[in-house]
Parts: sequence; structure tokens; C-alpha cells
Amino acid sequence: MLEIASLTKTFGGEDGPANLVLDRVSFTVPQNQFVCLLGPSGCGKTTLLRIVAGLTAETSGSIAVEGRAVRGPGQDRSLVFQNYGLLPWRTVMGNVEFGLEMRGVSKVKRREICQGHIDRVGLKGYEKHYPHEISGGMQQRTALARAFSKNPKILLMDEPFAAVDMQTREMLQDELLKIWNGNKTTVLFVTHSIEEAIYLGDRVLVMGAHPGRIAADIETGLPRPRSDSDVKSSARFDELRREVREILRHARQQVAA
Repeated sequence: MLEIASLTKTFGGEDGPANLVLDRVSFTVPQNQFVCLLGPSGCGKTTLLRIVAGLTAETSGSIAVEGRAVRGPGQDRSLVFQNYGLLPWRTVMGNVEFGLEMRGVSKVKRREICQGHIDRVGLKGYEKHYPHEISGGMQQRTALARAFSKNPKILLMDEPFAAVDMQTREMLQDELLKIWNGNKTTVLFVTHSIEEAIYLGDRVLVMGAHPGRIAADIETGLPRPRSDSDVKSSARFDELRREVREILRHARQQVAA
């Protein structure tokens, strides 16, 4: 579904020092796989996601979705931002149906599609509320419903749960997995949290510190469907957590050296 080959991104240059953010990053994501991208601040995770979304151009290398080169934003990809990205002057329903509205889908059809996604994320009854009238967790659910309503081939998520409290975060993780289990969209999910990456992902791509490189590609091997209590208390989860921490520690030492 997604193929990234020797992707390099440099900011600056010409009149000032060049800043190498991504250095020859390569990996593939098969259809319907949930892949988490994990790494320290400044390693280029968000930049990589923006390049895949078509919002930022690569310096060299290539990105392809189903064999077609990415040249800009497209309907085959949907991006969920950390700050939700909701339009404050539109209601929950208005935000969820915005993408379909821009594609010219009729009001009746888009309302039918979006109501289903609103129901799935637990926002039934809040369709007419504005973002400032609902909690941060509910705003993030609105962003999730909007992303899924577009029926993207690839869902890109940039630390979508970072701004909410831990209890809400765990609830949203479970909601995301429940929705994903129903439609199996291909997901590339950026996070700082080792536990979140392991719990959500089929694979965890660990990035080293600046410049960003893939330090490890780990298959979690955890069964699906998943529940918080069963998975996080398992020996395999603990083993993966120790392995990822060691990889990140080693990557930091290399940078310090």
C-alpha cells in the first residue's frame, strides 16, 4: 500500500547551514497493516508524515501509494492532527462531513455516511455542538470520525492523543482499535509513547535521533482483537517494551558520541 524509498529531507541550505532532518528512510506498509512510528522529539516523525500526506516535499527519494508516486495531497490519504484541526465555526456534523462536502457528495449521502461514523466514535447526540462546547477527547473523536468518513486508503495520525489525559488517551486508543478492526484501513501512526506504539501496532518502526533514520522494524506479534488488561500485562508486551527502550537508549548514545 505504501512504499518509501531512500527518503531524505533537508531544510535550509542556500544562504545558511543545511539541516538534515530525514536521512535515507526506507520502509513499506502492506495493505490493512497498523504501523506505529516511534522516536524522540526532533527525529523527523512529523516531517515524514507530512511528506507522506503530500503537504511537504521530499528533498530526494520517493513515496508511492499503490505504486503511484505521491506528488501532493490526495483523497487516498487522510491526516489526523495532534491539535484536532477542527473548524471552530462548524458543528461536529459540519466538521465530520467537510471532506465529503468538498468532494461534491450530496447532503443526504454525506449526512448518512457521517452519522454512522459519529455513532461509532460515541458522539451520537452531539452532532449540533461546536468544538468549544465539547471536551478535548470529544474533539479528537470528531477528528477521527472526519478522517474515517473520507474512507481513505491510508490513515495518517500525528500523535492524535498527546493532548488529552491518560484515562481519555487509553479510551481513545481502544475506540480507534475498535473502529480499525471494523474496516482495517492502513494506518501510519506517530507517537512518543512506547506503550502506545506497542499496544496499537502490528509493527513498530523505531527512529533514531537527529537526523531521522529507521533504527529498528519490530513485529509486535500481539493477538487481535486487543484489550488493555490482557495485552499490557502479558510477558510479550513487557519484552517488547524493554527491547524498544534499549534501541532508543542506544540511538541516543550514538548521537551523544
